[in-house]
Amino acid sequence: LLSVSCLGDCQLHTSCGIQKCTTDFVSSTSHLDAALEGFDREFCKALRAYSVCTYRNSKACRGNLVYHSAVLGINDLMTQRNCTKDGPTSSTNPEMTRDPCNYSGHTEAREHHGGEKTPPPTYLFCGLFGDPHLRTFKDHFQTCKVEGAWPLIDNNYLSVQVTNVPVVPGFSATATNKITIIFKSYQDCTDQKVYQAMTDDLPAAFVDGTTSGGDGSTRSLHIVEKVSGKYVEMHARYIGTTVFIRQLGRYLTLAVRMPQELAMAYGESQDLQLCVQGCPSSERIDQTGHLPLPVGGKLPPWGAVSHPPLGYTLETATTKCHEKILVKDIYFHSCVFDLLTTGDANFTAAAHSALQDVEALHPSKEHWHVFPRSGGGGLGRDSKFFVSLGLLCLILVAYL
Repeated sequence: LLSVSCLGDCQLHTSCGIQKCTTDFVSSTSHLDAALEGFDREFCKALRAYSVCTYRNSKACRGNLVYHSAVLGINDLMTQRNCTKDGPTSSTNPEMTRDPCNYSGHTEAREHHGGEKTPPPTYLFCGLFGDPHLRTFKDHFQTCKVEGAWPLIDNNYLSVQVTNVPVVPGFSATATNKITIIFKSYQDCTDQKVYQAMTDDLPAAFVDGTTSGGDGSTRSLHIVEKVSGKYVEMHARYIGTTVFIRQLGRYLTLAVRMPQELAMAYGESQDLQLCVQGCPSSERIDQTGHLPLPVGGKLPPWGAVSHPPLGYTLETATTKCHEKILVKDIYFHSCVFDLLTTGDANFTAAAHSALQDVEALHPSKEHWHVFPRSGGGGLGRDSKFFVSLGLLCLILVAYL
């Protein structure tokens, strides 16, 4: 009976972590001399650090008598020494006092641990807009069909699914009318939170009615409404992730910034992610950066329609897009393509907003403007792409 009891108590201590809090406190105060000036100041710093450590372990230590005794002891000592609860904490062990619900704090703790400075985290960007145009984590730009529900992101921390519907009857080109986001539960920072947006329903709260996850005071996960019913932002500090969602016209756009080490944390069953792998070849409208030209005098399958949309010529579409997008990069040409394909001027705003989101979230300014080249889908400035797109637009106009 004694051995079983000891085993259970040892397991409780291991998961609880109160022993480490106490050891760190003893370590940070063992060198202090009560007879010297400044003792109370340094002792209070150590007590506050001890208190922070016990607070971070409160859930795991629930029901642990040693933990509760330590909490009472800290309060008594802080009263005896007239310590304030707010103030600096001991820096003897930075890892002990770091905020586990702040991703940048995790990085700082790794830098201090072992005395070696680690490089700053690498962030990735993914965006979806228009009918629809996808910018992957690798900065590849694609135009796809992907009708129905498709996973954009699906890793151990975050899941994002989009639903796309045809823009014009008879066209394969689609646009996004529904977005579902799942922030998965993470330590004590947040319980699982689900967010869902649909056309004309862009809420400023999660589906359970809350606007934040975890402890409300730490705001490790929260929603900010920028424009009522039109633009919301989600900030997940604990995983260093930001999500922008907008409604422009009848459709939604999405932009995500996420640390690379977390974005790539997924299993074999999660390999279908548009932001990671791009669109399947069978769903591509473009061909390694080129939108397809008509063959044999007929429009390609995505444009086969008996009554194409009217409203824009190549000249008027170009002028309209140039009003919002000054640099004639892929966002500009996607805008022209969308106007000629749909006749919907809201796609101009969608392309412009998508570029604004890139400038706000993409970590590398030199990669804000994408200029696809003839092969590989990467970055470049191949003039043949623009010639091909121009010819496509001219032929589209002829058919329109």
